[in-house]
Amino acid sequence: MSRIVHQSQTHDSAALHVSGRARYADDIALPGNALHVAFGMSTVAHGRIKFLDLSAVRSAAGVVQVFAAANIPGHNNYGPVLHDDPIFATDEIQFYGQPIFAVAAHSFDAARRAAKLAHIDYETLPALLNIADALAAESQVLPTETLRHGEPESALAAALHRLTGTVAIGGQDHFYLEGQIAIALPQENGGVLIHSSTQHPSEVQHLVAHALGRHSHDVVVQCRRMGGAFGGKESQPALFACVAAIVATATRLPAKVRVDRDADMVMTGKRHDFSAEYDVGFDAQGRIGGLSLMLASRCGYSADLSGPVNDRAMFHADNCYYLENVQIVSHRCKTHTVSNTAFRGFGGPQGMMAIEAVVDDIARYLQLDPLAVRRANFYGIDERNVTPYKMPVEDNLVHRIVDQLCASSDYAARRAEIAEFNASSPVIKRGIALTPVKFGISFTATQYNQAGALVQVYTDGSVLLNHGGTEMGQGLFTKVAQVVAEEFGIALDQVRVSATDTSKVPNTSPTAASSGSDLNGKAAQAAAQTIRERLAAFAAEAYQVAPAEVVFADGEVRMPGHTLKFAALVHQAYMARVSLSSTGYYRTPKIHYDRKTFSGRPFYYFAWGAAVAEVAIDTLTGENRMLRVDILHDVGKSLNPALDIGQIEGGFLQGAGWLTSEELYWSDKGELKTHAPSTYKIPAASDWPEDTRISLLQDTPNAEDTIFHSKAVGEPPLMLAISVFHALRDAVGGAAGPQAAARLTAPATPEAILHALDVPAGSTPDNFLSVENRVTA
Repeated sequence: MSRIVHQSQTHDSAALHVSGRARYADDIALPGNALHVAFGMSTVAHGRIKFLDLSAVRSAAGVVQVFAAANIPGHNNYGPVLHDDPIFATDEIQFYGQPIFAVAAHSFDAARRAAKLAHIDYETLPALLNIADALAAESQVLPTETLRHGEPESALAAALHRLTGTVAIGGQDHFYLEGQIAIALPQENGGVLIHSSTQHPSEVQHLVAHALGRHSHDVVVQCRRMGGAFGGKESQPALFACVAAIVATATRLPAKVRVDRDADMVMTGKRHDFSAEYDVGFDAQGRIGGLSLMLASRCGYSADLSGPVNDRAMFHADNCYYLENVQIVSHRCKTHTVSNTAFRGFGGPQGMMAIEAVVDDIARYLQLDPLAVRRANFYGIDERNVTPYKMPVEDNLVHRIVDQLCASSDYAARRAEIAEFNASSPVIKRGIALTPVKFGISFTATQYNQAGALVQVYTDGSVLLNHGGTEMGQGLFTKVAQVVAEEFGIALDQVRVSATDTSKVPNTSPTAASSGSDLNGKAAQAAAQTIRERLAAFAAEAYQVAPAEVVFADGEVRMPGHTLKFAALVHQAYMARVSLSSTGYYRTPKIHYDRKTFSGRPFYYFAWGAAVAEVAIDTLTGENRMLRVDILHDVGKSLNPALDIGQIEGGFLQGAGWLTSEELYWSDKGELKTHAPSTYKIPAASDWPEDTRISLLQDTPNAEDTIFHSKAVGEPPLMLAISVFHALRDAVGGAAGPQAAARLTAPATPEAILHALDVPAGSTPDNFLSVENRVTA
């Protein structure tokens, strides 16, 4: 019997992507009377509107109508959690680029030109623009949270060695190739159909309904595919969909909101930048005895998803390391900048960056190989295996992965060879690092760990599948189609996946938290199994065999003495009035979580991985390059190895961009200056290392009952790129000593590398403040 799952199958839209025939929201043909919408945005970071005159906007050529807060029939909000994100600002301006009004015109060009004609006077107010200022002002979007385990104060006081230090971690723009876009088409009786480039159609549906003062059943949201998302289309698309719907329902004309790249980058949230401070106690081998860790993030002006993002940063501040005595304090800082939001990893990468810096600093202080200190702190198998949030670490794969990767990458020999190279190379310095990844899979918002699907079998044997997940290039539609084809024993091309549609599968969870295949695959499997069981029962009765003897494989239905084509049995079942349609539902088992105490089992399982990165830096210019990358990653029993390797490649390079080249810069007036590819550098093809060796961990199916025992792969690979940052640290340390390595900030741009190298010989870095050293001669 041939298998459909566990095989490399082509992405269902691959041919469409490369030929330019894949249809995105912007490709949807609209009637000639469709309206195009542009925003009028604030030009101060913090202030009050003293005077607003839109008369010149209204009288501009091509303008049909202008919309402000007073024109919203329902709630002036698109915030998903605290309802603190106004669609249009009314009195107070809270970030540079905040929408104040929208212009609907016969063309996008006319709308943009008209928006610039507004006359707005502001009372400028003091603005908090960074984490340090927000901490000093005790400015928060959400209360500070604390996670404690053990007795960190006592452990720190008793430690043989003790260090304090700081870690600076930059933000990141999503830079999806398809920008934010929404199209609203008015329907009968006040309804509206929304085409939205969104990871969360149900949330868009609910927020549009609230903005219109309607019920959810009046709003249908569809999304066939996105041209990238990375978390930036989880909460952010609601703004654009709400405005499109407001315009369309008011004018009874189709309305399209499509912002250009500059406006998109100014108006939408980013990955949270973080500042971390630590106080760590450890022994002579570098094993951590006690840790006090402060994490502070720039959340922007509203809560958005900052609560769960910062929670997950706390949950991943252990990475692969057992922290017996630890306190993690998380400050969620309010600033007068755009509200930061979900981004691939959802706080996990920032938490991991903090603990990896702690471990690396310990190693350099003790003059040990950082890998040796990492090994000394790994979670154990039967002991030292409980996280700070009291979840046992089961199925621990870090030892196996690191051992295997060390051998396959020839880590030890290369490290010695690099040291020899650096000793004889005055300008070019090389560095190497191995870093591990342990990433929890499930939404920490437990209610999202559920999914629905609809499977329909037609009388010719073809199958139509719809589920609540969204396709953003990651191959989710292909994987879920593989699941359904496998259950029916038919070819993959007999299954067609239709656009995600809130009128077909309601109350969907966002396609996020790396859970798309886990949730939607299981829901689709349940629906397909229901239909298959009906068919088997019908065949058993019709052909006088036991239901267990009915086998679906290779496009056939096989029974003792009989073999039918799948389509033939389906047609017979239809003639006998057997239902060929079913919904399916799935909820993740085992998870439970008390947020008040930050304890429980927030994750169904962990995905593991490790990477070895080798880099070179030019000490005169700060320029740097990845020379080689070795990756070994755990995906369980892969549903589709080709797609999984693609996700590892893309996630790793996106993470490398975050930590090396993607620098966000705001002026002292709060204006984002890096708002286009001319000023914001994402990795290019030339940044991919010439020597790349990526492998999937073999013969290790998921110990939990996930879909065909696979594991999630969307987010965890991004954190493999932490190895690149630490390889750069290693190169900087090879050039100017451990104090220089400790000064390197993320992103490690050429300027950051030069700054780190600029350390006077023999000086002590800021973070190597040894409070007490009990080593005796």
